[in-house]
Amino acid sequence: MKHTIWGFLVCLFLFSACRNESIPASGSVTSGEEEDTAAQAAFQGIWIDDDNGSVLFQVKGDSIFYPDTVSRPARFHIRRDTLVLVGESSVAYSIEKQGTDIFQFRVSTGDLIRLKRSFNPDDTLLFERHYTAPMVYSEVLQKDTVVYSGRERYHCYVFVNPSKYKVVKTSYTDESIAVENVYYDNVIHLSVYRGKECVCSKDFVKEDFAPFVPASFLSQAILSNAEFQRIDKNGCHFCVTVCIPDDASCYTVGVCVGFDGKIAMDLLDY
Repeated sequence: MKHTIWGFLVCLFLFSACRNESIPASGSVTSGEEEDTAAQAAFQGIWIDDDNGSVLFQVKGDSIFYPDTVSRPARFHIRRDTLVLVGESSVAYSIEKQGTDIFQFRVSTGDLIRLKRSFNPDDTLLFERHYTAPMVYSEVLQKDTVVYSGRERYHCYVFVNPSKYKVVKTSYTDESIAVENVYYDNVIHLSVYRGKECVCSKDFVKEDFAPFVPASFLSQAILSNAEFQRIDKNGCHFCVTVCIPDDASCYTVGVCVGFDGKIAMDLLDY
């Protein structure tokens, strides 16, 4: 039951905007379906788990907020004894019982989630910060390699830099409930010098690898790492990994910096 509750909680913020901290404007009521304004008014306040007393969320206006800085707020409606979470798509949960101080609903697995209202004024302190803090997936990483081609000396640099670009990773619990985390993507910088001459210096973002990585994978992936691989007659070769955060799923793309500074890429592995 504990996993089911937390899976539901993360599912709530799945439907907020992926790159905007404000609540999305989407989610108007379908024509012919009216919101139950009385039920929504009764839903206002802080709700806790009836089983263990832990604070789950705060309902304020038409939005649900969470006591942590990772979960993002979710827009909701109540209509026809149904709790509807709205964003780019909608999900509905059947309300089994609603009163002044209780709220019960069923998730997709059929489990009944039982909430009760909090009357502890200290619980409001948990909701003083309503912004989402994305998780930093990697630290700044710098690597350099010196190699030779004939008598020419080449110095190859790799920088993996966290950026402010946010990436949403969605996975699913055993109960098929969506779970979402937010990460920072990386920008990878590659430089090649021949002696003191700069042959190539370029920043790569994950969209640069779109020809080699499916869009559905790329949308949840980050640029994870880059490594110098070898030098041959074609130039200096690097391998760049595009990965789902905290997952073994990766695409490896080869980047060749030619001695004339031109860049060629090809898919190495996935």
